[in-house]
Amino acid sequence: MFKNYTTNQVVLPLDFSFQLEKNDIAFAIDELIESIPEQRFIPFHHQMGPSSYHPKMMMKMILCAYTQSVFSGRKIEVLTKDSIRMMWLTQSYQPSYRTINRFRVNPLVNTLLRECFVQFRSQLVKEQLIDEEAIFIDGTKIEANANKYTFVWRKSIDNFDKKLTEKSAFLYDELVKNTIIPEIERESTNELSPTELSQIEEHLTHVVDKFTEKITQEEDGTTRKSLRSKRKIPKKIRKLFRDFKERKLAYQRHRQILGKRNSYSRTDLDATFMRMKDDPMKNGQLKAGYNLQIATNSQYILGYDLFSNPTDTRTLRPFLTTLKERFFELPTYIVADAGYGGEENYQAILEDHERIPLITYAMYHKEQKKKFKQNPFLPANWSYQELDDTFLCPNGRKMRFRNYSIRTDKYGFKRYLKRYECEDCSNCPLRSQCTKAKGDKNREIQKNMNWEYFKATIQQLLSEEETGKIYRQRKIDVEPAFGHLKACLGFTRFSVRGKQQTHNEIGFALMAINLRKYRLNMPATKEASSNNLKNRRPKILFTIFGRLFYDSWNLCPKLFLLILLFLVP
Repeated sequence: MFKNYTTNQVVLPLDFSFQLEKNDIAFAIDELIESIPEQRFIPFHHQMGPSSYHPKMMMKMILCAYTQSVFSGRKIEVLTKDSIRMMWLTQSYQPSYRTINRFRVNPLVNTLLRECFVQFRSQLVKEQLIDEEAIFIDGTKIEANANKYTFVWRKSIDNFDKKLTEKSAFLYDELVKNTIIPEIERESTNELSPTELSQIEEHLTHVVDKFTEKITQEEDGTTRKSLRSKRKIPKKIRKLFRDFKERKLAYQRHRQILGKRNSYSRTDLDATFMRMKDDPMKNGQLKAGYNLQIATNSQYILGYDLFSNPTDTRTLRPFLTTLKERFFELPTYIVADAGYGGEENYQAILEDHERIPLITYAMYHKEQKKKFKQNPFLPANWSYQELDDTFLCPNGRKMRFRNYSIRTDKYGFKRYLKRYECEDCSNCPLRSQCTKAKGDKNREIQKNMNWEYFKATIQQLLSEEETGKIYRQRKIDVEPAFGHLKACLGFTRFSVRGKQQTHNEIGFALMAINLRKYRLNMPATKEASSNNLKNRRPKILFTIFGRLFYDSWNLCPKLFLLILLFLVP
């Protein structure tokens, strides 16, 4: 006997929600998007043209697709026709892939994504799934949707521009020296600007036109041939200066796109070439990508931002500002790894944001080792006399204060240093082990007192039990988020181009990770798992007693028969 199955019979459509499980992720998506305030959708309203799909429906549809590891617009369109979950969220609407792609790169969607993270965090705090004591920060590189060999390097641009400047200046000087063109008024004696190159090209054009006019008026063939040969040189030089001008303008455009970066891709102008962890060829090949920074708590992603800078050290300060302005108020503790440890970052957290950094620096773990602490030739182990402002070297000689100095890096950050010099290194038996200074020079050291203060603060914080426990939580809190993103969700490469578009796409992907994790903590999921355990208890008990009887029979059959005789009436 079979269950009733007739494909040609007319069936009235029912609500698709009845066909979904109680703990289905679609309900979490629906609840999250519905929690966004209505005023956030006002910018999407328009008075002209045909009616459009509601942004709530579009947000739910794209988030649902990303939770199922579907990132293509065409595949999302297919899901709207095949997936019951998607049919319920879209109420059987089927937007085309063009509509889907246009919506997810819309700049207005960025505000909705920010509201999603804000509302989601409020829900997590309300349900006590996260605490507001600390955030854990880390970054990863994600490959951009750009071709491999479309790089533009700053060093190459500078080298080519330098050669062009030298060649154009030399040619100009020769033209003026030979009185081919008149001298022009220059803005700088070092190089010719594109405007000045255009002026030189115009002067050469006049010279060529004069030769052409003479050629047309001349009737003698030999003279005309001689004039044409003389015209070749200014024509050739004019072509060179036209090329110089175009190249000069191109280099200016390249520098404008580069900004403070060292490279960019011609396919995606906002992407920078970075060293990725996944390197199949094992040759350290650089790929165009973005630096993703996230802040987590209890493995939930609470905030994010994309940067074109490949180094994490330079991203912490702007990322903290983004978190504070767009997502939530910064908690008491800011936790990150040694890649973020630096004087500028410590100063920003302690003084600008007035928070506590639990961030190690590059030499932290090495300084804790016995070998480092027992090395007498390291200035970190030398005794300091505060009254005299001197250090004592391993031979007991004084390192006296010499002068102050200021070191400014290429980003404009200033470090204030104090320089010390040994009073006399001559005839010192430890000189060869202590210094590599040649001749009669004494050993010199420099100390950054601001940096030494930050190091002492970090060492004290990480040695305490409470703060040390929070820092040790970092590895198991923020690192799994990247594993879920790349390994579980399968998001390893962007499908759109441009920083604004990629920012939207990574927002959908990160929220999809949060929803997948939150689904496991939904009440319906916990109730279903407890019900399964209750249903399994009789089977478990039966299995346990059956195993006991079986083992007792194997150990002593006669004793087992006697027990049964007493038990059976």
